Amino acid sequence: MIVDADSFIFVPPPQLASARRVLIKPNAGYPVPHPVTTSKETLAAVISGIRRVSDADIIMLEESRSSETMHKIYRGLGYDFPRIRLLDVRSQHYVEVENPLPKPLALPTMWVPNVILACDYLISVASFKIFPDGGSFTLRNIVGLLPSSKYGGRGSSQNDLLHQMGIHNVVTDIYFTIPFDCGIVDARKKFVGTDDPTQGSIEDFGKVFVGEPYEVDCEAAAAAGVTTRYLTLIDEAKGQISAKSLT
Repeated sequence: MIVDADSFIFVPPPQLASARRVLIKPNAGYPVPHPVTTSKETLAAVISGIRRVSDADIIMLEESRSSETMHKIYRGLGYDFPRIRLLDVRSQHYVEVENPLPKPLALPTMWVPNVILACDYLISVASFKIFPDGGSFTLRNIVGLLPSSKYGGRGSSQNDLLHQMGIHNVVTDIYFTIPFDCGIVDARKKFVGTDDPTQGSIEDFGKVFVGEPYEVDCEAAAAAGVTTRYLTLIDEAKGQISAKSLT
């Protein structure tokens, strides 16, 4: 679903009403305003929508990719929402989870913050970003939950282990290993970046994409007119799973 950003109201699906703990993963790794990061306006709409149907604990989780602490970044971006727990990936305990794909592309297992496994409903709220290697939407946003203490990347993401293994391979593995329930692309503005994730051109776009993460990312990629490799890889991996189920 694609809606005008100025009239965006998050309508939570029925299953969210019974959730006891909800996790929101924003784009917030850098102390830079929207569209490098998720806008306060879109996050406020999502939180307001959840509160209309549920009194669940709401957790926001991210890891700083700069010299700033995560809590300082949250404050700088204006994420001062009442009754929201703002957590830092670095301060969490990690657990290793197994990739269910018969043939993982990069990570047979992956380390994730254990708080993710304690949440009933997972939402990725990503900015609308295009980089030289393709689109970066809700599924690529989830990569930020993989701790740099395990995979590197603090301050130099292009040299971390995840990029060495192929970031689109990693996104594909994450899609099947950490299934998010909802994806939202905050496309109030469009960001066309360079190899530096904080540098690029910005233009008004005025939309918000909402739905199942893979479908949302497909819509966002089509709207941006870009080929996004991880979407193709996910398609191929789905075929791999279907073939296995028939044997």
